[in-house]
Amino acid sequence: MRVTNPIMEIDMPDIDIIRVNDMYYMVSTTMFVTPGAPVLRSGDLVHWEITSYIFNVIEDNPGYRLEEGKNAYGQGQWATSLKYYEGKFYACFACNDLQKTYIYSTDDIEKTGWERITLDGIYHDMSFVFEDGHIYLVYGNGEIRIVELESDLSGIKRGGVQRLLFSTPKEGIGLRCEGCRWIAKDNFHYFFFIDWPTVGRKRRRVICYRSAELLGDYECKVLVDDDMGFFNNGIAQGTLIDTKEGEWYAMLFQDHGAVGRIPYLMPVTWEENWPVLAPGGKIPRSFETFFEEYKAEPLIISDSFSYEKDCLKPQWEWNHNPVPGGWSLTKRTGYLRLFSKVPAANLMEARGTLTQKTESPYSSFTIEIDASGMKPQEFAGLTAFQGTYGSVGIRAQEKGAFAVEVVKGKLGQGETVEISVPIKSGQCFIRIDFDYCELKDRAAFYWSYDGENWETIGTQLQMKYTLDLFIGYRIGIFCYGNKTGGYADFRNFIFQNKISGKGALSDSASGVK
Repeated sequence: MRVTNPIMEIDMPDIDIIRVNDMYYMVSTTMFVTPGAPVLRSGDLVHWEITSYIFNVIEDNPGYRLEEGKNAYGQGQWATSLKYYEGKFYACFACNDLQKTYIYSTDDIEKTGWERITLDGIYHDMSFVFEDGHIYLVYGNGEIRIVELESDLSGIKRGGVQRLLFSTPKEGIGLRCEGCRWIAKDNFHYFFFIDWPTVGRKRRRVICYRSAELLGDYECKVLVDDDMGFFNNGIAQGTLIDTKEGEWYAMLFQDHGAVGRIPYLMPVTWEENWPVLAPGGKIPRSFETFFEEYKAEPLIISDSFSYEKDCLKPQWEWNHNPVPGGWSLTKRTGYLRLFSKVPAANLMEARGTLTQKTESPYSSFTIEIDASGMKPQEFAGLTAFQGTYGSVGIRAQEKGAFAVEVVKGKLGQGETVEISVPIKSGQCFIRIDFDYCELKDRAAFYWSYDGENWETIGTQLQMKYTLDLFIGYRIGIFCYGNKTGGYADFRNFIFQNKISGKGALSDSASGVK
């Protein structure tokens, strides 16, 4: 099978990977959306599908319910360490907003909702380490520390190891080493990090520290300093994984503008017990592997919403914790119904926004909306969802009137109606096209009575990846208002990875290319 980088152009940051027999499992960051901490599986390290989520909710508190003016934007789950140890699966991540670190465990990695243990304090960007029957977390930013866990991972071990492991350079470095990932091979311990120099090429790079003894002296080496020609965005942070046959690969990610951070795969060779990820300083654009292609379910899907029970496919995630009883797939056959149950002044305060990731270079999403169940001033539709967002949808007005609107806003700054166009009924089609090509990063808005003849509405949104949310742009389906009591019905959500401007979309199979 031939591999071409990047292996996907979908937001998939903070990667960790394990292998169990011939199957690979990967965890990535989803921050504040729920369910969270997706576990993906693959048989070839290239084609991945979602198999489960580590948790349904992190906490059920005002911040994760978007109540009392609180939120978890830019917070939540990130940089999870994933390991398989003595027949159980373990995952660990810290939540800065909660000042806690969570250790999850399960016997079945393909089950959503693992058991968990909570540690006080933040063990930043940690990695599990297993050494001679002992279990540790190695963590930190610049000052890399180690702490020993109880044998059942139930907490910090009393009297166990707890010390500084090593310090990484400060001079000429904007972001010191973090994003820890550990492997052991041939009597060496290897720790992989990113750092970000302020001199030289001034981009993210991969740093490796190694030692023959876990608590011994470490030496370091720059492994990767390459952007593959993409706007000086260094490809860095990730891990190494072996195959059952003894081959090694590395998975890293790259900042790719508004779509998010996307993964690259590379073969690994070894020279003098150092891994070589980028021969001659260059990550390969393509290479051959011995794998046969793994037939994976797509990571982004179209959805007819034809279900017999209220159970969404795993590609869908909610913005924060969903409202109990705030949605249904069974109230009206073939429709997703979103209720406006909690007052919200804008999209960022609205509970019950249902999201999927988007894909570069192009993503187009269409949906049919029936707003006849909405109350005056409620707003429902599709949104290009990030800290700077744009939405297109139907606003219910007084006396049964409706208008198609484009609304734009920013987290913490509210939102404004850019344009409002009266329509003859509460039913229409709406669409958002995402254009990420060469960092264009624009979203365009459309509406139609019949789903075939489209009209542009409003101006394009200039998308920007920002740390206030810390996720790539998503497509979202929403219904909210200052007053509550209504609902919107949606059907025939269609994803296509091609756009063709103002008119009807060119034909394209639903799913990830």
